[in-house]
Amino acid sequence: MSEAAQTLDLGRLSGPVLVFGGPYSNLAATQAMQLQAKLLGIPPSQIICTGDVIAYCAEPQETLQLIRDWGISVVQGNCEESLGADAPDCGCGFEAESTCSLLSVEWYQYATRKISTDDRSWMQNLPKSLNFKLAAHRFKVVHGGVQQINRFIFPSTPAAVKREELELAGCDILIGGHSGIPWGENIGDRVWLNSGVIGLPANDGTADGWYLLLTPETNGIRCSWPRLSYAAAQSGQNMRKAGLKSGYAETIVTGLWPSMDILPQAEKAQRGKAISMKDLVYSGRKRRSNDQNI
Repeated sequence: MSEAAQTLDLGRLSGPVLVFGGPYSNLAATQAMQLQAKLLGIPPSQIICTGDVIAYCAEPQETLQLIRDWGISVVQGNCEESLGADAPDCGCGFEAESTCSLLSVEWYQYATRKISTDDRSWMQNLPKSLNFKLAAHRFKVVHGGVQQINRFIFPSTPAAVKREELELAGCDILIGGHSGIPWGENIGDRVWLNSGVIGLPANDGTADGWYLLLTPETNGIRCSWPRLSYAAAQSGQNMRKAGLKSGYAETIVTGLWPSMDILPQAEKAQRGKAISMKDLVYSGRKRRSNDQNI
């Protein structure tokens, strides 16, 4: 696939735009997200998923079908990349033999038995990134990193790493998923955002998922992170009925991850502490002669 084919340009969108990540085979959470979008009056053309539609939970095919029928834009995550290619593992970027890597074996084998050839084809043909404009500001949406689909970028990741990603993206606002934790940060006169995910909690001791709203205002773009509540206990019960016993069924309810192998020390120290997200308002920046056009 060519570089051009890997990026889908959505053109100019009107606000608000809703972005969420990681449905993770959690049908109840995905249904709750769809209902919330309807309540907010946001049409599918202004909704973006950052990928990993299928992962930890018990209803991979049902969740995938809901996403496809919904008609929203979806970025290819590492799970779509791996499942689409019928790869031997999820490609999440976990270190070999780490707890996260070992725990992923169960759900990945379960999911790969549940999906069809047509599902795999759909996943293979998803774009690696999405571009759009909102109120004259340029956005790019990726799964992990700009060049590495499973790159973990956390709140404590050094600003130099984030700045490098922004330079590669050539946009005003870069949005990612993958890490499972919502955050936003001004990097110079640009912004890095993570939408958070809806299919698992953010390791903060609550059962809620997270999503991102981008709302144009007179003085810029307001970036806000609402919580998403849903019938988490039922999702956990469905996992246990399906024989998924790796610990994520408990995570759904307790809000605590079964392993923190992937987390930097700063994020490990926040385990079990309820996240409180403040809005971030982006007012724009001066254009540079070497900026890439997206």
